[in-house]
Amino acid sequence: MSQQKSLHSVCRWTFNPGKGGFVPDNIREKWNKKGLDTIGSVQLIKEKIMPRLPENVELGYEVHYNSEVDESFASELADALVDSKISLAMITPGAHSHFAYGGIASPDKNEVSAARELGTKTVDLAYGPLKKAWHKEVVPTFVLWNGSYGYDLASVGVRNMYQNLKNSVAELCKYEEKAGGQLFMAIEPKPNEGHPAMLLPTVASAIVFWRKLEDEFGISRAKKGVNKEFGHTEMIGLDLINDTVEEIDNNMLVHMHLNSQGYNDGIILGGPGKYDIDHGTRVNGMNIAVAGLIRAAGFGRWKGHDMQPRAYDNETQAIDRVIRSILSWEACDQAAQKLDEKALWSYLENRETAKAEDMMRAALVDAQRAFDRMYA
Repeated sequence: MSQQKSLHSVCRWTFNPGKGGFVPDNIREKWNKKGLDTIGSVQLIKEKIMPRLPENVELGYEVHYNSEVDESFASELADALVDSKISLAMITPGAHSHFAYGGIASPDKNEVSAARELGTKTVDLAYGPLKKAWHKEVVPTFVLWNGSYGYDLASVGVRNMYQNLKNSVAELCKYEEKAGGQLFMAIEPKPNEGHPAMLLPTVASAIVFWRKLEDEFGISRAKKGVNKEFGHTEMIGLDLINDTVEEIDNNMLVHMHLNSQGYNDGIILGGPGKYDIDHGTRVNGMNIAVAGLIRAAGFGRWKGHDMQPRAYDNETQAIDRVIRSILSWEACDQAAQKLDEKALWSYLENRETAKAEDMMRAALVDAQRAFDRMYA
């Protein structure tokens, strides 16, 4: 079985002391801002996570500007990443931390202007002090999470917000092109949070959006696409497999967030209609199918683990969940490689779906055994 290089990225925001609200905000006291800063989390990944992973796995790092990195210590962070042999995999403007009225899509012209500036400063940081931390072969993704591109009032004004969004993203893409044009630009769809309604709720929405930018503004679709987040598809009750096929068919699968709401493994609770739970990757049949699809499509970019520790986890347990998430994906990928796709298709052609189901269930057993071997 081929053990080719596999790129996984770990997110800065996973290492938090607690979510607060209805659950503790200090269950992991050592991970508060004074105890574990952004550079400290890189060292933690190097010491506690890297040694537990297979040799074919290379690690990247994902970070928000300006809540998790800014100009004051970006050079120091880049040095820490290089020293740890961890690449900058993804950077995103943390607009949701600042703008509650639509961000770059806002009806408020002042907010639009400020949100656009946050985006251009993020580009500057990626091409500036963080450039030395780029992978030699696989450049980072610049993700536009739609958490600020939303609204809570039904009105004809939504049409103008959508146009503002197109204008803003087109302007950002032109700015990035002048800066170097090397980054992959990805929209991360989500049906809700931080607003009840979002302008780009689904994978199909993101694909259409990029095509509109090409038609209206001449923005090339090269290096543009979707940050596929498994849990966001699950939240809205859509089909993760079909999302993947659409992304591949439109050549827009440029980044991935391997997490789960948990509803499709029969063990962990969550799913459509639930809030964003952000479990790590699960060993399940859906992930085996996706692994087979992206392998056949030649996907070789970053697979991020946008996940949260459980509200009751201490630091050791939280680290263990990141390790389990990475190994779970690797296990699903190994099972997908062993699967006889010709035999599976033959069963489907002959309507022998029960036998096809048997094959997928056997692959699931293979994946769990692979996980057990790697985790041990």
